[in-house]
Amino acid sequence: EDAVHPKARFVRGDIRDRAKVSALVREHGVTGVVHFAAKIQVGESMVKPRMYFQDNLVATLALLETLLDEGVGAFILSSTAAVYGDPEYTPIDEAHPKKPVNTYGESKLFIEHALRRYHDAYGLKYAALRYFNASGADPAAGLGERHDPETHLIPLVLDAAAGLRKDIGVFGDDWETRDGTCERDYIHVLDLADAHLAALGHLEAGGGSGAYNLGTGRGTTVSEIIASVERVSGRPVPVVVRPRRDGDPAVLVASAKKALDTFGWQAKRTSLDEIVGDAWAFHQRAR
Repeated sequence: EDAVHPKARFVRGDIRDRAKVSALVREHGVTGVVHFAAKIQVGESMVKPRMYFQDNLVATLALLETLLDEGVGAFILSSTAAVYGDPEYTPIDEAHPKKPVNTYGESKLFIEHALRRYHDAYGLKYAALRYFNASGADPAAGLGERHDPETHLIPLVLDAAAGLRKDIGVFGDDWETRDGTCERDYIHVLDLADAHLAALGHLEAGGGSGAYNLGTGRGTTVSEIIASVERVSGRPVPVVVRPRRDGDPAVLVASAKKALDTFGWQAKRTSLDEIVGDAWAFHQRAR
């Protein structure tokens, strides 16, 4: 709650509480909603699918029911590259087959299906923004990753560099990548913020609905992340190789050409050391 901008109104509630959401929509004349709330842990989703379908899918459908009834015309969804599953080719574009290999990805894909049908039947405009790996921070604003528990790679590696963890676990070093560790497309969170504003502006200007990848088009391995943290922090990172996790693809790298062509967005903060450096600056302030 303390991360909310002082000029924004914070309301504690549940998006399944239709009366509360309806009252807020009416009070503020809401015309567009950006929906971030979700469970995101791949491994957890495989052992707790009920929770993921309830909190990600059922809750979002309840929110959409309220918004449709209140005449809200634009909806931005935080979706995920996990909708694609194991890539058949890279970089992955939006036409790539959608075959999620974990419950998390399935829950988001089901929401995308609902949005498409609600668009066709009720005219709801939407943009499903398929994040690749959100990362970085805005240290000048005092904003960064503070998950509890923390599951994202970069802040975990930063903890290991700072001595707050005894080591960093690498889940498999025998993947079919250039160094044997999983490869992902890391996108700066400030670029993600810009993309949401661009997508919302596109819908409000009468643009069409659809799904869009948000990434840099460049893959970075786990080992490369660790090396960057060591460069930026000037500290060693203890590493322990652990077994592969169920539901992890080897490579996820985006083609974000559709977002560029449709609403003029592309990632600008593409230096790995810049992403890690911003995360490290926030980490040092937050700790």
